[in-house]
Amino acid sequence: MDTTTAETLATIEHFNDAFNRHDVDAVMSLMTDDVIFENTTPPPEGERYEGQEAVRAFWATFFAGTPQAQFSAEDTIAAGDRCTVRWRYSWGMAQSAASTFSGCGMARSPRSFPM
Repeated sequence: MDTTTAETLATIEHFNDAFNRHDVDAVMSLMTDDVIFENTTPPPEGERYEGQEAVRAFWATFFAGTPQAQFSAEDTIAAGDRCTVRWRYSWGMAQSAASTFSGCGMARSPRSFPM
């Protein structure tokens, strides 16, 4: 594996860890000033957040409103500075089908991991 791909995978791991700790500062340290985050809600197209300030506000509100939120990467494919992650997001104690959903995100590293 080349160095750039290894660094990209390490960035993905740092994001996953920060997300599961609900650490907004750590999440945002992985994103560039011109980050774009496209949320999965509201349907059908989701909502788009642009820039550090808007994305930080989203994550702060999100974590405050979903204290049991967890993210798990089910499959990760990286090549150089690009990565695709098939993930599962869960919230709530039951981890039932009603409290999980899956998705796919794309990122470019370093410091730009908007899944």
